[in-house]
Amino acid sequence: MSHEQNREPGRGIGGDRPGASPGDPWTRLPPMAPATPPADGRGARGVSAVVPGDLAPLAAPVRTAPGGGGAPGVRVVAPSPLDPGASRDPHGIHRTLREEFPLTYDPLLRAWVLSRYADVATALTDSRFTHGHRPGDPPCARAHVDVDVAALRSVTERTAYVLARRIAERPQADLVADFCHWLPAGTVAAAVGVPYRDMMRLVRGRAAGALAGECGGQIAVREKALASFLGNVLSDPDQVAALRDAPAGLVGRAWAESLRRDPPVQIAVRRTAAEVPVSGGVLPAGASVALLVGSAGRDPERFREPDRFDPLRDDQGQLTYGSGFCPAVILAGLEAEYALRALFAAMPRLRLADGFRPVWTGLITRAPRSLIVRPGG
Repeated sequence: MSHEQNREPGRGIGGDRPGASPGDPWTRLPPMAPATPPADGRGARGVSAVVPGDLAPLAAPVRTAPGGGGAPGVRVVAPSPLDPGASRDPHGIHRTLREEFPLTYDPLLRAWVLSRYADVATALTDSRFTHGHRPGDPPCARAHVDVDVAALRSVTERTAYVLARRIAERPQADLVADFCHWLPAGTVAAAVGVPYRDMMRLVRGRAAGALAGECGGQIAVREKALASFLGNVLSDPDQVAALRDAPAGLVGRAWAESLRRDPPVQIAVRRTAAEVPVSGGVLPAGASVALLVGSAGRDPERFREPDRFDPLRDDQGQLTYGSGFCPAVILAGLEAEYALRALFAAMPRLRLADGFRPVWTGLITRAPRSLIVRPGG
């Protein structure tokens, strides 16, 4: 059974993934209760910017709808990434935010919202934003020493092939439950010498921390990233053919493209340490900011045909991981590479089951809940 199916009933949005600690910056969000901002606050394109030094959350900006789409004078409030239906299809909401509300205060998130690639990329790397990091960012890279990359490669390869052979003879399988759920945990377990029978009990805590330190909680993020990667590849027969025996470089490009198009973490939270000019206005110092990573990856101002999965695009870029050295980043890339190699080696005719198409769901973290395949074609 997958961890999605095992999720505790009644857990809120911050509990999207099991094993997340209260301090995990990838899942921690402000309280999900509406705020009561000042009645006269404004802050989007075409309206007044934030008053410098004003730390109070401001009201969601409104605009007057132009003629044609609605009656003159109609006031339209910025949509929220938490609106009903956003779990299944957030892209329309993201598009509206990017185009019309690049800076808006969301009372559900109790945070300012940034949705454009340039702004989100700045917030993830600029020292004026604090309270969080991505695996692979410079502070993360400096925390890791004595990591044997060759050993990580070996255990990743071995774990992937063992898992692939376990499902090769089945008439049908779910790659999320039977493969993606186990590979990241199994890789860490093998790397730190945890017995297979104890893998899921230990690897999300002490064992994972022994290998990856602060990034140990990335196991569930890597599960979702891997599920999205396999979903993107298997949904397109041309990509299956191109990547079946592809060199590591091409697989790496496909992996980066999947992180761009369908990042496992959709919303990251940061706090400003100073006033920061962004699209649509100025963020005040001390403000909580929700970064729509999923929206940034599909920003047409940064990427041509942003909704298309294209490993060969010449305008690549992803925001899930930083570019520095980190075991979580290395393992994620190795797991993507050896997942493809092991699955295609054990199941040369692997394909999605007849009539099945992956469905991505989730608000904070996002991935297909299932990938039903026919191992024998």
